[in-house]
Amino acid sequence: MTPERASSVMQETRLGQGVIRYRDVGSGPVLVFVHGVLVNGTLWRDVVARLSGEYRCIVPDLPLGSHLVPMGADVDLSPKGVARIVTDLIEELGLEDVTLIGNDTGGAICQIAIAENPERVSRLVLTNCDAYEAFFPPLLRPFQYAARLFGTRFVDLLAWTLRVRVAQRLLLWTVSKRRPDTDTLDSYIGSLISSAGVRRDLTRFLQAVSNRYTLDAAHSFQNFHKPVLLVWGEDDFFFPLRYAERLQDDFPNAVLRRVSDSRAFVPEDQPRVLAEYIQSFVPRRADVVD
Repeated sequence: MTPERASSVMQETRLGQGVIRYRDVGSGPVLVFVHGVLVNGTLWRDVVARLSGEYRCIVPDLPLGSHLVPMGADVDLSPKGVARIVTDLIEELGLEDVTLIGNDTGGAICQIAIAENPERVSRLVLTNCDAYEAFFPPLLRPFQYAARLFGTRFVDLLAWTLRVRVAQRLLLWTVSKRRPDTDTLDSYIGSLISSAGVRRDLTRFLQAVSNRYTLDAAHSFQNFHKPVLLVWGEDDFFFPLRYAERLQDDFPNAVLRRVSDSRAFVPEDQPRVLAEYIQSFVPRRADVVD
């Protein structure tokens, strides 16, 4: 399956929070991919293309600024609320023995999800992501502070700035060495620019971001005895390796794999390496039968 095909298979379901669009690609053991702010499931396209021959890949577009269907005004879009969307989607689709995979803000969402509802999650994969006191990390905290001070006016200004291709590429350069094509940029930024509802959702999430969520989740790590894989890009501006080493120490059953030539977006910079690590970590259907 080509990356283009893997990124275009879209379905949708209505949860209590609203409509969630998602990709459902392949068959086999279940992998659920969780993205962060200002991207969507397109982030995982090249990883899914490499894994969908042996795994069932579920890739939701969460209400984090690059989704197409805005949530209702009364929906909880705090980090805990978004984590609930992930676990509700898992339940709605009847998924069992799930491997939860998160990057960037999505990694924090995964940590909160396993703290709140670990029942259906059998394994956890985290690439470079928010954790502990760093939610957001220091370089990104102006986003949450500006959203609290100025509300949608700040996100409107952000969207206006990101109308320019150079600004879009500069933003992606901070998290990825790979130069994104225009289709990927449009997927990430298009709905933020065009939809006031999407900007409202992002504002509400940014206003609610707090490291109390990740610090609270960290208290549960010692009780999560299931396998954990940490795949960490070594050239990250925002999430240094010490975060991964701390996560490795706190989870009872964690392994750490370093990835060279990658910033925060390991799925963009090193999709082949990430896919291979996931393959070695999650038993394939044939492996289970054997």
